[in-house]
Amino acid sequence: MFLGYDKKQLELNISSSRLLKELLPNEVKVNLNGVQEVERALDNPISADKLENLVKAGNKVCIITSDITRPMPSKICLPPVIDRLNKAGIKDEDILVVFALGSHRPHTKEEMIYLVGEEVFNRVECVDSNPDKCIRIGTTSNGTVVDIFDRVVNSDFIICMGNIEYHYFAGYSGGAKAIMPGVSTKEAIRQNHRMMVDSEAYAGNLNSPVRKDIEEAGKLLGIDYILNVVLDEHKNIIYACAGDSVLAHREGCKFLDGLYSVDISERADIVVVSAGGYPKDQNMYQAQKALDNAKNAVKKGGIIIWLASCKEGLGSVVFEEWMTTKTPSQMIIDIKKDFKLGGHKAAAISMVLENARIFLVSDLDENLVKGIHLEPYSSLETAFESATNILGENSKVYVMPYGGSTLPKENK
Repeated sequence: MFLGYDKKQLELNISSSRLLKELLPNEVKVNLNGVQEVERALDNPISADKLENLVKAGNKVCIITSDITRPMPSKICLPPVIDRLNKAGIKDEDILVVFALGSHRPHTKEEMIYLVGEEVFNRVECVDSNPDKCIRIGTTSNGTVVDIFDRVVNSDFIICMGNIEYHYFAGYSGGAKAIMPGVSTKEAIRQNHRMMVDSEAYAGNLNSPVRKDIEEAGKLLGIDYILNVVLDEHKNIIYACAGDSVLAHREGCKFLDGLYSVDISERADIVVVSAGGYPKDQNMYQAQKALDNAKNAVKKGGIIIWLASCKEGLGSVVFEEWMTTKTPSQMIIDIKKDFKLGGHKAAAISMVLENARIFLVSDLDENLVKGIHLEPYSSLETAFESATNILGENSKVYVMPYGGSTLPKENK
């Protein structure tokens, strides 16, 4: 079998007696895709009327969509939404598109055009969220301040867009996540994300305290409508859901589970996981998601062989600072006390290290890898041989070629 590494494929030869399973996405029936699937969802909203029946002429409509760090295909989803608003009497000048930056950098004009397409960019106003121009609308039961970009708060009708995928401590992306952290302040984000160390904060769990806090913030604001999509491994829309901000989101999560949730009957001694090759493994910050999914398939005391080129390095200044200057236990203590973006991914790796060893097959200098508490290998073959010598010739193995999107779930 083959696993992606940078722009090539690495071969792994393993006896059938040791291989428990190759964890691959499930086959799902797809009737429509792209804009046709978006139109289908808008024609069949979940627990809501059609969008064009909910707005009134003169309403100021705000559409929140993802920034350039996310794969959300806004240029495909926005035109049918805007067309329906126009048919309901909403003029272009009463439509505002807000890019949910969270704690990310602002966009250039060229990046905005790339995200929404030139026609939409020229028709309606497009702006970045601004954490310095927020209004506090309340506090969640967990004590998270709900500070929301003022232009969102002052709108008459709020639509949230986004793609749904597994999130390693919010359970799933999408839904009200466009609000929190999307158009919030850094302090609000820090307070929400501090719960990432909770035992219930893990991928695929809708009861994550982080997800619950996000949805409470959404209710305090009042989200009128969502349009969420699920993408295949080529970033094509294969499912869309529209309507109620919670119930429509739940249907999207069900579809995602049908595609990427893979049942396992037991945990393995060794998990071999690829971040998916280029461009997903160009730095460690980006490739971390695959490692976090793999932790769900390995036994306590087992070994994860993590394939990630990381040819561009660690990928984040704060992440690198934490990884190179703190012990794993200190990272976990520090993230509980004071959430730091970048530090949160370092802490997530540390939480994996609490239960398993991590053999990293990468292009990084081996002294750097040792300095960040991982075990360096220059090839998959030597890493697998070493893991076998440690855990035995009869040790059991899972292989995850698409580690960034495939989520193992143990049947208990």
